[in-house]
Amino acid sequence: MHALYAEPDVIALIQDRFGASVRSPDGSIDRAALGAIAFADSDGIPFLERVVFPRIASARERWIGDRRAERRWPLLVVEVPLLFEAGLADRFDAVVVVTSGEDMRRARVEARGQDFAERSRRQWPEERKVAAADCVFHNDGDLAALRAWAGRVYTEFATPALA
Repeated sequence: MHALYAEPDVIALIQDRFGASVRSPDGSIDRAALGAIAFADSDGIPFLERVVFPRIASARERWIGDRRAERRWPLLVVEVPLLFEAGLADRFDAVVVVTSGEDMRRARVEARGQDFAERSRRQWPEERKVAAADCVFHNDGDLAALRAWAGRVYTEFATPALA
């Protein structure tokens, strides 16, 4: 997704809509500045979604198609931050949710300089995502626990002939 913000037509659309203050000195999109402006504008996020979501969908489908055509990958993993909100869950064989307690999620979002409450307001409640998932990991522990769980998920979902 980040690469889409470097495409000249996307840069032009975003600058035309939000102004030159969303550009970094090197000409790229300053995503922190863009986020602050877009979240403060009632049509800011919907505008960005109209610009980038179709491009993301095309890139994702192209990537999946290319990997499947190679017939050598036992498991394809696609990270989709707004999977449920965008109605995309049925596009995948399984949905895996990695979550954590609210305090941990808040700390992680705020460490990126983002507004937790504003971002959470635009998403399904965590409990609803967990209930809709095929597999869930509560990531409040250490990296070793996450890696061990990921190994078990790989074993469960990988295509045996390609593993």
